[in-house]
Amino acid sequence: MNILVCNVGSTSLKYQLFDSDFAVLARGGAERVGTEKSVFYVTENGEKQFTSLPLPTHLEAIEAMLRALGGKTPDCVAFKVVHARGVTGTQYLTDEVLSAMEAFNTVAPAHNPPYLAAIRLFRKAMPGVPLIGAFETAFHADLPKEASLYSIPISVSRKYDIHRYGFHGASHEYLSRFAAERLGKGESKIISCHLGGSGSICAVKNGKSVDTSMGLSLQCGVMHNNRCGDIDPYVIFYLAKDGGMTLDEIQTMLETKSGFLGMTDGLSGDVRDVEKAAKEGNEDAETALKSYAYSIRKYVGAYAAAMGGVDAIVFGGGIGTGSAAVRALALSGLSFIGIELDPDKNRAGCEDISKDGSRVRIFLTETNEERIVAEKAAALLGQ
Repeated sequence: MNILVCNVGSTSLKYQLFDSDFAVLARGGAERVGTEKSVFYVTENGEKQFTSLPLPTHLEAIEAMLRALGGKTPDCVAFKVVHARGVTGTQYLTDEVLSAMEAFNTVAPAHNPPYLAAIRLFRKAMPGVPLIGAFETAFHADLPKEASLYSIPISVSRKYDIHRYGFHGASHEYLSRFAAERLGKGESKIISCHLGGSGSICAVKNGKSVDTSMGLSLQCGVMHNNRCGDIDPYVIFYLAKDGGMTLDEIQTMLETKSGFLGMTDGLSGDVRDVEKAAKEGNEDAETALKSYAYSIRKYVGAYAAAMGGVDAIVFGGGIGTGSAAVRALALSGLSFIGIELDPDKNRAGCEDISKDGSRVRIFLTETNEERIVAEKAAALLGQ
């Protein structure tokens, strides 16, 4: 049984083909879909081989992917889908499930619409092949009520399905599993830090998510590359009533012009650019880095308190594995709860970057969301 796992972006498509033992048979993708600079690539021996190719829509990208797969025909296509009203877990992507995703387009505007469009194109390009969605919210589906409910009228929460859902579930599951295996103990308290262009923190106790930094939407928690993260909701009312901004203008600002991009006055949403500017004396860039790390540190402290301690912290994602500076800033001053980072190991990017004798282990690893999605799709097919 071959399972094709696809990760869809607004202008991109990434795929991995797994066999029944979850070995990767093929991988590749498309970038800049819908532009004149669109390219398709296959990954061999860890390197991408690019080909310029007209890809006006995702349908052409899907067709290029199927050609690249050659005779390796998938038995199903699985997606790391994001959000749906009243639906989570691993599901066949029926009309009913797609409608539930559409019902939450407002709270996942950058994610649901491109996924819905791509899924319908896959239906067209691969008729008869089962399409399966593993929802990012599934890992957090059993959060305790005290961690998931907002302090708004409970009748409103129930009527509109408003509560903390959490995201990046496949990544947090993989990262926490990785850390638990290296701890080698039956019970564990792990803080998983998925830090990339979009990031979230998760408290994982004995393999289960007990709290997480994202909520009803992906617009909260730690700051992101161009999204705001946690803010006082009255910022919105103030800008609308006294600042003369429309709700659409405020939404665009919070979704696309905030985070690192906003705090550096439009310099960049990429942490690498922000770190470089900070080293060159840009005070806004330096403040943005410190603010980001400070928010991570607060979540680490809060989740250690929520779980009654912490055994390990694990970093994944492009920033989590790529920025020694962010890791050092985020974990500074936490020796009082047993978190001690080894500066040399951190700069070298070792798998275990904790100081010898640290009560809390600190790990780095590349996350593998696609593997988790493939496992969940295989389990559903097996039923």
